Amino acid sequence: MLNAYRSRLLTSTLLVGTALFAQPAFAQVSDPATTPGATTQEATATDATPADIVVTGTLISNPNLTTSSPVTVIGSNEIQLRQSNTAEQLLRDTPGVAANVGSSTNNGNGGASFVDLRGLGTNRNIVLLDGARIVPANLNGAVDLNNIPLALVERVDVLTGGASTTYGADAVSGVVNFVTKRDFAGVDLNVSEQITDRGDGNIFRADLTVGANFDDGRGNAVLALGYQQADPVFFANSRPRSDLTIDSFDGSGSGASQTAVPARFSVSGVGNRNIDPATGALVPVYALFNFNPYNIFQTPFERFNLFSSARYEVSDHVEVYSQGLFSQNTVSTIIAPSGTFSSPMFLPLNNPFLPASARSTFCARNDSNPNLAGIQTLTAAECAAAATATSPNDPNYREVSTNISRRLVEAGGRISDYRTQIFNFKAGVRGDLTDSIRYDVYGAYGRSDNTQTIRNYVYTDRFQQALRATSTTACVDPSNGCVPINVFGGAGTISPEAVNFLLVPATSGQRASLGQVHGVLTTDLFRVGDNEPVSVAVGSEYRKYTAETYADILAQNPGALGGAGGATVPVTGGYSVVEGFAEAIAPVLSDVSFFKALTLEAGVRYSSYKVDAPGNPKFDAWTYKGGVTWEVVDSFKLRGNYQRAVRAPTIGELFTSNSVGLVNLRNDPCQNGGNAIAATSVLGQVCAAQGAPVAAGFITPIDPPSAGQINGSFSYSTNNRPETADTYTVGAVITPTVLSGFTMSVDYYNIKVRNALTTPAVGDVIAACFANLTAASATSAACTSIRRDPATGGLDGDPSTTAGVPQPLTNSGRLMTDGIDLVANFRTSITDDVKLALSFNGNYVFNSKFQASAGGLNRECTGYYSINCSYSGSILPQFTFNQRTTVSVGGADLSLLWRHISSNRQEPFDADASNFGSNGPAFAAFRKIPAYNYFDLSARFQVTDHFQLTVTGINIFDVQPPTVGSNIGSTTFNSGNTYPQTYDAIGRRFAVTGRVTF
Repeated sequence: MLNAYRSRLLTSTLLVGTALFAQPAFAQVSDPATTPGATTQEATATDATPADIVVTGTLISNPNLTTSSPVTVIGSNEIQLRQSNTAEQLLRDTPGVAANVGSSTNNGNGGASFVDLRGLGTNRNIVLLDGARIVPANLNGAVDLNNIPLALVERVDVLTGGASTTYGADAVSGVVNFVTKRDFAGVDLNVSEQITDRGDGNIFRADLTVGANFDDGRGNAVLALGYQQADPVFFANSRPRSDLTIDSFDGSGSGASQTAVPARFSVSGVGNRNIDPATGALVPVYALFNFNPYNIFQTPFERFNLFSSARYEVSDHVEVYSQGLFSQNTVSTIIAPSGTFSSPMFLPLNNPFLPASARSTFCARNDSNPNLAGIQTLTAAECAAAATATSPNDPNYREVSTNISRRLVEAGGRISDYRTQIFNFKAGVRGDLTDSIRYDVYGAYGRSDNTQTIRNYVYTDRFQQALRATSTTACVDPSNGCVPINVFGGAGTISPEAVNFLLVPATSGQRASLGQVHGVLTTDLFRVGDNEPVSVAVGSEYRKYTAETYADILAQNPGALGGAGGATVPVTGGYSVVEGFAEAIAPVLSDVSFFKALTLEAGVRYSSYKVDAPGNPKFDAWTYKGGVTWEVVDSFKLRGNYQRAVRAPTIGELFTSNSVGLVNLRNDPCQNGGNAIAATSVLGQVCAAQGAPVAAGFITPIDPPSAGQINGSFSYSTNNRPETADTYTVGAVITPTVLSGFTMSVDYYNIKVRNALTTPAVGDVIAACFANLTAASATSAACTSIRRDPATGGLDGDPSTTAGVPQPLTNSGRLMTDGIDLVANFRTSITDDVKLALSFNGNYVFNSKFQASAGGLNRECTGYYSINCSYSGSILPQFTFNQRTTVSVGGADLSLLWRHISSNRQEPFDADASNFGSNGPAFAAFRKIPAYNYFDLSARFQVTDHFQLTVTGINIFDVQPPTVGSNIGSTTFNSGNTYPQTYDAIGRRFAVTGRVTF
């Protein structure tokens, strides 16, 4: 396998090189020169004409003006050196960006990848393409980065801090603007291959860009086509740190899921019991399931994408332009086998596979007549008669109620295929009305359709049907080709025929659309002295959002498919917004003492929202900004910016129906450390009031949450209102004349979000009930709102019977973060042929606070990990930086990228065992993650005028990820005993790209 992959890798590159020599040379526009690895915090412009300059953070396109907003720029040169295959991978390693759902997210990946600026959530930043919004991927308004055409991207601008005045709501933590190449002419063909040194995780990518100028340069058209395919990387494939599920709090490696093989059954009055296949007895739980080997660190991915743009100058005052994006991609996730996850079932006592010992226990302890209240027991004679009953019509026929937890390992892992089709089209007209008045008007429409098809999931109704068997080959109800199942043995006792009967695929999905019309006038007004003129932009925008969730009958039925989580509830919603805005940039001083230049800027935007709901709820919002740039001397500039930002509720936050899903918890207070809980004690009364069963004066023993997951009851409302935020940035730009080629910027940022739309942290919900128990607690809403499985007493279980902890979405949250960004670049010539380039981009976080709900703990989440910290669910390290060193000799570059992540540790509140809602200290080795350093080495060769070869070693020292166990954080981000979106869990890999240009 390894040799085959390497052969494919080399063959692809050689084919590209061979193609070079078979083609004639044509004129082309050269790639704009950028410092190797350059990142900067100066808002930069392309080499386009002044009217077309894209300056992220302002609507005013004057190339002679700079704004007060710091912008980090990732140039096309850096993109080439990193050999990133998706935009999410590129942004994930950028300091100031918190890792979110992406290619290393498996359980919790919905088929899309997102960016999370400052760790404030994917729904608090905007993704733009050439300064314009594109259609979101889902009901929550986030854009899927898998669809961005990296091959045509000239640069990526990352503006952190509020930008609602310029771009509208959602830009609380900033914007990411992908700026494409303008006036591209020629052909650019890239073919790349990537593989790990373990021989897996192969990624193939090919991109072809063709462009031409026409009519003496008055017009230009570009077409880009791309294909990408990535293979999975399994936990267990030469990665021993992740092949066993490890408990984060006791360090045991016996697995984490109580849905296992052999099966687990609930028994009235005594709790859960495992079946012992050797004796047929129901014994205390001893089998935990190791789900890790089935899971993956890299999701399979296939993408076809198309991007086109065109422009034509109809006259000196009118230019028409258009842009189209189409992408079809499939992301697959693979997780451990399905089964019955504490699913309530009726077990006939005449089941032909039921061992006599287990039957005796059920007869004595379980409800043998579901129509009668309480535990109905059978005598030995009645039990024996029930065992020989021939059919449900037999008067001796009896069934017992039990919750069954059994993995269907015979079927293999659960697979979810997410297929996304997206198109986004924009057309507009722009030009000069006069020498000083410019206009730009465009309309755009986009639609995204994400369809999920799940396979290898057990249909629990058929499981119940197969339990009611009259023999080992026949079911009471033979419909659908029913095959009896044996759930009382070990792996392999369920026949292939029974597996085929139990598995039924299901389909669900999400559609979203965005229609928009945008118009802006910019003009230069008067001058203050000899300064540049005061520039003003005014305009209006209309946007219409619609979105829906759809599902087949199976996906809509909670608990119908084992291990599918809660039901997918159909949702349809939308809203529209009409906005008016204005911005001004005013140079007020220049070339006077201590004022080489002084520029002021201001902006305001009014937004009026109308929700497509009964009564047509409406709300409005004002955003505004003010900034100053003070260039003291040529080499020293100060800048500051204040913005009032807003974020309107998304369609998901307004319209989603109440449903049960999964959240994380490791310790349930009603477990009581395994000690018996008297039903008359305060704790016992509370547990019973929440639905825990009682037997013989004690709470039935409750097992820990399976795999660290419990149920959460989510609720939403069309009464949710916009969030408000205040953002500040203050910084300096230094370009010393005594050190030619050196630039540095340092900026302090502060972002506070009030009335944030959040759900309560699970730890807060638990603490609100159990932290201060009194006699009244059993009737308090804080306690009775928590609902347990009526058979097992656990907070995990079938979503149709177990609501778990309440998770209402309300405007009661608060978020705050502040820190410093530092960017430095230096470029010099050592000799005429040897050049040196150094770049540094770092982010230091002082605070990242998260208060999930009123009265909840105001958590400090900087550098901490737990199920409650942080808002995004991933880790936000205190200090991260990227440092690149590039030596260029003639047509060759050798470049080393150093990526640093500071140390992180368990959240102190979570580690404090004296607090309810905490898990207590983790296993000693898992309480802290040391600082991590990764090194990537790239070599780029300009082999001929038309052929370039780039070879990159990623994580060249094969640094292994930290081990923290499987249940110290959220399931989405704490996977494979580590955090694979934050740390490199795949290991050393190699990438090679051949590029032909003509």
